[in-house]
Amino acid sequence: MIFRPILDAEMALLSRSVQTWYKHFQAAPDLRASETLCGAAIDLFNQGHRTQEELASILIERYPGLAATLVTSSTAITIH
Repeated sequence: MIFRPILDAEMALLSRSVQTWYKHFQAAPDLRASETLCGAAIDLFNQGHRTQEELASILIERYPGLAATLVTSSTAITIH
């Protein structure tokens, strides 16, 4: 699948979606969490989720708190 570059307006939409996640959980910005959330937001955007409300809702559901963003794939596999 080929993806086009993300436009400035789309990047702002992704940023607002991640900021909404932080506000929802009243969490201070964290570099590792932001990397996880931004990556997830871009993936969701590329899957066709195009509104801030939709992106933020999915992020909130998938990552229920700061600790959920810090679990890596290898850690998740080890735990399960």
